[in-house]
Amino acid sequence: MIVAPDAERSAVGHAITTLTPLRVKEFKVAGKPAGYAVSGTPADCVKLAVGALLGRRPDLVVSGINLGPNTATNVIYSGTVSAATEARILGVPSIAVSLGTFADPIWPTAASYARRVAATVLRRGLPERVLLNVNVPNLPLRQVKGIAVTRQGVSAYEELYDLRLDPRKVPYYWAAGSYRMSDVDPQSDALALHNGYVSVTPITFDLTAHTVLDEIRRWRFR
Repeated sequence: MIVAPDAERSAVGHAITTLTPLRVKEFKVAGKPAGYAVSGTPADCVKLAVGALLGRRPDLVVSGINLGPNTATNVIYSGTVSAATEARILGVPSIAVSLGTFADPIWPTAASYARRVAATVLRRGLPERVLLNVNVPNLPLRQVKGIAVTRQGVSAYEELYDLRLDPRKVPYYWAAGSYRMSDVDPQSDALALHNGYVSVTPITFDLTAHTVLDEIRRWRFR
């Protein structure tokens, strides 16, 4: 069953709709009911599906396939990853799947690996509060080097905003930054994807910096 936003919702993160109603429209494929188009965010779609639209709790939530990679710091902004995260918050096993390109996508490759990872999760399950973030290189299936289990990288966009004028000569800004690869560890998601591997990163929604807890506890706040 498909429950998806009714329009582009890129980079909305984990936003949820609270002050306006959510509109839902059933759609068909080849004359048969296939799912629902929702006026809200990706996280809204999961909450609404699990809480209202589906007859029973799903066995698995697959968010994507997203056009464009969701690696490194992109994970923070990603609506695709946030939908899978929301499912895991609700106790449903989930994966997020993204294709590492914005042009000329080779969807069958991403679909093939999405099926493989989904089948494995259904068979083995996932640890509590853990989901899988999957990024597939935009290559013919035979050219993919394999699957790499990775960590989240640190690569990010270089922030740049173009100052422009509208037809009435009123200035406005347009985001025009570009992604800069800065990861050098082959076990990072960004570099593994760049090197032709399917990146599978286990992530969680616990944002606590556990490695510095004891240090911060020794601080004297005054």
